[in-house]
Amino acid sequence: MIYIGNHLSSTKGFLAMGKAATKLGGNTFAFFTRNPRGGKAKDIDPADAHKLMEYIEQNGFGKLVAHAPYTMNLCSDKPDIREFAKNMLIDDMKRMEYTPNQYYNFHPGSHVGQGVEAAISIITEAINEAMFPEMTTTILLETMAGKGTEIGRNFEELKSIIDGVKDKSHIGVCLDTCHVWDGGYDIVNDFDEVLDEFDQVIGLEYLKAIHINDSMNPCGAHKDRHEKIGEGHIGNDAFRKIVNNPRVQGLPFILETPNDDAGYAKEIEMIKSWQK
Repeated sequence: MIYIGNHLSSTKGFLAMGKAATKLGGNTFAFFTRNPRGGKAKDIDPADAHKLMEYIEQNGFGKLVAHAPYTMNLCSDKPDIREFAKNMLIDDMKRMEYTPNQYYNFHPGSHVGQGVEAAISIITEAINEAMFPEMTTTILLETMAGKGTEIGRNFEELKSIIDGVKDKSHIGVCLDTCHVWDGGYDIVNDFDEVLDEFDQVIGLEYLKAIHINDSMNPCGAHKDRHEKIGEGHIGNDAFRKIVNNPRVQGLPFILETPNDDAGYAKEIEMIKSWQK
């Protein structure tokens, strides 16, 4: 069994997100920790966060996958942007403790000409600074499509970041199906081979979550354009095999397809019907 859900708005608070996920047929969900296009975060209501934790336990939810804002570029070539991003990460790690033992996913960033090695060093330094001994959150590095100067375009780059993180017990990977496909990993013809490579390079114990998205582009396009499930180049046959693969059972699968609530409910129902 996998856990399935989609990105939800946090506007009405934590418990409201849990109930919205149930209404759509999900048993996990993702949410932005703050404005996805900015850095502002609204105050957290501890009682509301606690109610969500009770709700997800009572309703058999899997891990939740919080998402950092898109503006968080830890390895920017501009010192002020790097500092801004690092401070967001540090603050988000503290805020995540209101919903303990969940996942926090982020895009590793773009090096903007500094080079991969320099960027990875900056990213790991920021992660190490944001971590603290009593934290319960696991930070997830997202696999990227490789457009521009993105870090995380292959498993080797993610492995290099993980190698530099001091606390390996709170670091992992979120595999985005659209991104790895666009990045050149053929999950259509042999998802197991891709998992084998992931295991050899990073280790399957670090695979904690999956963003389940179809792609508007052919394999290796390096463009990152999400499509609805079954309407892109990956297709339903491949996704049926992916959600039933024994090596990813128990993981949260998060939909980031271009949909409204009705569309997400339809995709969730379809994916649940595929599970054997």
